[in-house]
Order: sequence, then C-alpha cells, then structure tokens
Amino acid sequence: MSVDAKYRRASLYVGDLPADVTEDMLFRKFNPVGPVLSIRICRDLVTRRSLGYAYVNFLNLADAQKVLDTMNFDVIQGKSIRLMWSQRDAYLRKSGIGNVFIKNLDKSIDNKMLYEHFSVFGKILSSKVMSDDQGSRGYAFVHFQSQTAADRAIEEMNGALLKNCRLFVGPFKNRKEREAELQNKANEFTNVYIKNFGDEMDDEQLREVFSQYGKIVSVKVMTDSSGKSKGFGFVSFDTHEAAQRAVEYMNGKDICGQMVFVGRAQKKAERQAELKQKFELLKQEKYGRCRGMKLYIKNLDETIDEEQLRRAFSSFGSISRVKVMEEEGRSKGFGLICFSSPGEASKAMAEMNGQFLGSKAINIALAHRD
Repeated sequence: MSVDAKYRRASLYVGDLPADVTEDMLFRKFNPVGPVLSIRICRDLVTRRSLGYAYVNFLNLADAQKVLDTMNFDVIQGKSIRLMWSQRDAYLRKSGIGNVFIKNLDKSIDNKMLYEHFSVFGKILSSKVMSDDQGSRGYAFVHFQSQTAADRAIEEMNGALLKNCRLFVGPFKNRKEREAELQNKANEFTNVYIKNFGDEMDDEQLREVFSQYGKIVSVKVMTDSSGKSKGFGFVSFDTHEAAQRAVEYMNGKDICGQMVFVGRAQKKAERQAELKQKFELLKQEKYGRCRGMKLYIKNLDETIDEEQLRRAFSSFGSISRVKVMEEEGRSKGFGLICFSSPGEASKAMAEMNGQFLGSKAINIALAHRD
C-alpha cells in the first residue's frame, strides 16, 4: 500500500458544520485523540464561504476510528456534526448497494436518533435527515456497508411506528430510476384531467360527456365555497385504454361552448419532475453542452492518462471533456477537465485540490472558458 493510500484510509468526513467553524477549531477538537495530519474545510470557489463540511486526515487509522466512535453527533458552535469515513469510491456511492430511503419521519427525529434506530441492523457508512431552514423535511437516507443490513432494515422498519408516524423504508432509487417509474405510470394512466369547461358543468353532466369512452369509476367537478364549478375536474376510468380514448377524442373539443383541455392527470411529484426536466433542457440549450465550467489540473503524475483522470473526477458530475497535455507522447504534467455545470466543477475543485493522484498531490485552478 502506498503512503498516500494509507493516510486516505484514516480520513474522516465531517458534515453539518456551522459556517464560522475554522480549521484551527477542528484541529483543537480532534488532535487530542491522535495526531492530525491535515484538515480541509471545503469552501465556495468565489465567496470562500464554508460549504458546511470538511475532511480530517489522521496519522493513525485507530485514532480516526476512535473519533468516529466517540465524537459522532458532538455539538460544535451549537450544531450537531456528522462524522463518517471519507468515501471516494464513486461506484459504492452511486451503485445503490446498501442504500435505504426513509420517509414520513416525525419532525423531531434528528441525525443522531436516525443513526441510533438504524445502526442495530448493521454498520452504517453514512446517514442523514434532510432538512431546510424550517427543520426536518421528513425524509432521510441511510447507507449501510452491506446490502444484507439494508434488507434487514427495510424488512423490520417499513411500516413500523416511530414517534407515532408510520415509516416508509425502501431501497434508494436514483433520479433515473424514479423518472422511469413515473414514465411507466404515465404510460398506464386511468385518471383524466379536464379544464376550461366553464362554470355550468356538474358531476353528472361531466359523466355523461365521458361515459361513451369506457366504464367510469368516479367523476369530480371542482367547486368553490358556494358550490359553483371552477371550470376543471377529473374523470377516473377503470382501464387505461378508456382513459386514452377520452384524451385522444376529447382534447381540444367543444364543451359548453368552450374548447377544453383533456389530458392525463398528474400528481404533484410528476409535474415537478416534468418541469425540472424541461428546465434542464432549456438550460442545456442556452449554455450548450460544452460550455460547462473547466478546471485546470496541474502537477499531474506523468503516469496519469486521460481515462484515469476521468475516473478520478467522475463522481462529481457529468464530464464532457478530459485532456492531458502531451509532448511527443509523454504527459506534460497538466490537463483540463470540463464539467457540465459550474456547481459540479466547484465541488470537484473543493474536494480534489491537494489530493494525491499517483505519486503527486494535484493543484486545481479555474480554467478560462473557450
């Protein structure tokens, strides 16, 4: 094992840090346990404000383990910190193996309580209750070291009561998997949304208009406090084929003297996903695929080629271009990486600057755009 690889094993991630915590404060907290080699608080490239997390490298693996065992969820500057092993294996983070999603959490459940309730099922690599300025958002993620532990947690905790809230606990699904599920549901819809039919329509009239396309399970015209139609409603069919026929034949047709919109009824999550997808497409069209943020990588080990450089940075986002500068077939010791967004480049720079690739600690700077 190389020297740098040995010390990377003794590296801890420190999360949920208050904005005003400094490297010196972290050193004074952790060094009494065992020799600390280095501390790096990750900061915004432009403002240099703390991003709320840091990496602490210990001389000895046992000292890092002791800190993890005894100081996790300690309070610094009035805020409970999260400790976990620094995990730079992109496959482990992205594969979904051992990852569990929990929702319907009581707002009083914090990171420590989450850890305590789920650590009984196996070793936890990381765990986090998602929150905003108002506190817990009611859902969380737990990443177990093994899939077996994750399966036990799902089996025993799904549907269990915690603080009078019935939990949903299931396998973590990435964005592509969630979008695929939503698309599958979209292809099998039975609920139809109708709007712009005016204020004279009631449930029975709407049922009469749509009953010719198939068996109807329910009809609802939305009304105001006085019982007057708001001009939109829903029809639920017993089969997807009937709902599809209704959309195909009725969208754009005249009802009560007005051209109506008839389409698949969408849940809030589906609408948000669709809007997000449209926004991303517009953003790509505006900036172009190759106009993401570029990083200039200096002090590259001469043995590092473009594929190795790509793998080292792939966990931070979508990479559109990698180039190691060469002269007569040999690396000149520097290169370029182009990410699809400034945020991805910012995170890559914050976390990788000063890290070892091969035998050298790389130096990263912002590169000028084309």
